[in-house]
Amino acid sequence: MPEIPAGGSDPDLRAALRAALREEMGAPLRELRAFVDRRIAELSAELAATSDMADMAEEKISRRLALVHEQIAKLVAIPAASTRNSGLELEAVVQATEAAANTIMEATEAIQAWISGGQKDQASIEALSARVNSIFEACSFQDITGQRIRRAIQHLQQVETMLEQIVPGVGAAGAAVEQVAVPTRICTTSAAAQAGPDLSQEAIDALLAGAAPAPAAAPMSQAEIDALLNG
Repeated sequence: MPEIPAGGSDPDLRAALRAALREEMGAPLRELRAFVDRRIAELSAELAATSDMADMAEEKISRRLALVHEQIAKLVAIPAASTRNSGLELEAVVQATEAAANTIMEATEAIQAWISGGQKDQASIEALSARVNSIFEACSFQDITGQRIRRAIQHLQQVETMLEQIVPGVGAAGAAVEQVAVPTRICTTSAAAQAGPDLSQEAIDALLAGAAPAPAAAPMSQAEIDALLNG
């Protein structure tokens, strides 16, 4: 530290004090400035690294979202001719089943009316044979509906596979799945009603029309049916 001149003038004293302060505080201030500069550089590097990581995360999220959008677009896309929509397939199954059931019911009603009428002429027998053949043809609907149901199942399996790719763990073995309790109520007929004979179509029509059902005719024996078919 420089010596302060004794008995000097005020300007000399102030200059000496200023020089002494510079000498005493200069080194600590330089160290403080160097520390601040170094810390600012470190913070700048950390901020740059954080920004780069954020950009990388944003890019990864963008790619993931693009993949999700692509998968969703595949799920909702109009199916090609080789992969029919499962809803249309099931609707076709319902229509085919309904048409086959109507055909079988109409043929059965015609056969029942023929038996009740006791007709034995050749024309009636041929009409009965045609009705029986129509029943066999209507029963073949199960082949067509089976094919449509298989296509619908394949389409649903494809959707499930895409969902597993979008959300890993969905449908995985051992995955914890919350069970939802669904209240159900099953209504069945009594044992006495189940043990009784089935109502004929005429009796059902009479019940729906509000009239008393006609007594059921006695069933024909196998010998009588063979005799009718043989003419």
